[in-house]
Amino acid sequence: MHKWIMFVLMTAASLLGVYLLTAGLPAKPVDESASLPEGTVLVNVQANADFTFDQTEYKVKVGDKVILRLKNKSGIHGLKIDELKVDLEGEKLETNIEFDKPGEYVMHCSVPCGTGHMEMKTKLIVEAA
Repeated sequence: MHKWIMFVLMTAASLLGVYLLTAGLPAKPVDESASLPEGTVLVNVQANADFTFDQTEYKVKVGDKVILRLKNKSGIHGLKIDELKVDLEGEKLETNIEFDKPGEYVMHCSVPCGTGHMEMKTKLIVEAA
């Protein structure tokens, strides 16, 4: 009796393993910044459903050519930097910026997205090279 139970469990485990190896594995993450030209930095800002961004601050250096990209994890959000006249929302979720001096910029959600909208902020810090 125990041999049959072990046989069935081993067969089930083997079939599950074969399935996971052939069809059930998630795709490998792609490093988007690997194909960028020298001196170009990709800044992915992820907006979450809990009215937060994935990081409290993002850092770049003076002279970097920055590709600023907004990714909405869930919900509809925007990203605005008033001082730089950057407004990412709708179909336009990416822009290119180049910084010539250090500074700190507040980035906030530009699309009314719910009760936590007014507190949905993060920082972009431009450091000296």
